[in-house]
Amino acid sequence: MSNLAQVGDFCPYQDCPDFGKTDHGNLIKFGKTRQDKQRFRCKSCRKTFNENYGTLLHGKRTDEKDILETLALLAEGVRISSLHRAKGFKEDTILKWLRQAASHADRLEERLLKDYRIERGQLDALWSYVQNKGQKNTTKKPTKQASSGAQR
Repeated sequence: MSNLAQVGDFCPYQDCPDFGKTDHGNLIKFGKTRQDKQRFRCKSCRKTFNENYGTLLHGKRTDEKDILETLALLAEGVRISSLHRAKGFKEDTILKWLRQAASHADRLEERLLKDYRIERGQLDALWSYVQNKGQKNTTKKPTKQASSGAQR
C-alpha cells in the first residue's frame, strides 16, 4: 500500500490552503516531542503536529506499546476485567481505548473503501463465506450403519 500518504506528507489541518496536498513539500521537520515523536510544521499555515496526530495514539499519556498490547489482547478475547487486574488500567480507560479504536477503524475503512464497488455476486459469495465461518462446503461422507435387526 505504498500509494497511501504517510505522516509528514501533507498538512492535516482542514483550514490550511495546502490541506491534503502531498506534492507541495510544504512540511518541515520541527524537532521532537518529550516522548521522542517527530514534530512537523506546515509552511503555509504555520501549524505544528506530531507523528501521532490523527491516530488512536494521539494525546495519550500511556505508552503506545501498552495501549496496542491491551487492544490486541481484547481482540484475542481477553475480558476487560481481566486486563484491568493484569495490567492495572481502569476498566473505563480500556473501554475508552476500545471505542476510540473502533471509531478510528470505521473512519479508515470508510476512506479506504469509498471508491470500491461490490457486485451482487461478490456480496453473495462473501455472505456465504461469513455464514459458514470460512469453512469450505463439502459433502459429508455417508457412515455405515448396521440395520436395527441385524445380528452378527
